[in-house]
Order: sequence, then structure tokens, then C-alpha cells
Amino acid sequence: MTPTDAIRLAAVFSAGTGLGAVFFGGLWLTVRWALFSQFSALWIAGSLFARIGLVMAGFYFVAGGQWQRWLACLAGFIAARLLIGRLLPKSGAAPYTASPTGPQRHAS
Repeated sequence: MTPTDAIRLAAVFSAGTGLGAVFFGGLWLTVRWALFSQFSALWIAGSLFARIGLVMAGFYFVAGGQWQRWLACLAGFIAARLLIGRLLPKSGAAPYTASPTGPQRHAS
């Protein structure tokens, strides 16, 4: 592997990280918006198709036909997932519990 190849793989890793940030950040925003929307299923389905389309097009464009680039891009995508999981607040998930009458909010 030449230094140029290593730089290219680092750039592809960075692109994968950016794609992952867009994908998982978009998922987080979609869930937040869907909670308060009358058309939450439409928000979720539309966002899913848009995010998947964007990420797959990005992978195809960045990685091309080389498996090493696909792997580097996927590694960056997973790294973004781990980073976003640590950075985003977790406060929205805890106050709700399931009940037969629907979600119940706990007093905090």
C-alpha cells in the first residue's frame, strides 16, 4: 500500500463518517418530528427512503468498485453511529413507559 492509497482510504473513511452522521442524525430528527406529527408513519417512511437512497448513492460514488474503499466507507459509517450514540441526548427515551391505554409520561 502506497502513502497515496492510505490517504485515499482515510478520505473514504471520512466520507463514510459524514454519510453516517447524515443517516443517523436524520433518523434522530425524524423520530423527534414524528412524535408530534399527525402523519408520523409518512415522516418515518419518507425519511427512511431518503436516508437510504442518499447513503447508498454516497457509498457508490465514494467507494466505486473497490472493495477496500467499500470497507473503509462502511467503517466510517459505523464510527459515526458510535459517535452519534454518545453525543446525542438520551433524555427523550426514558420518561415514557408502555401501558394498555398508551404511553404514559412520568413526572420528572
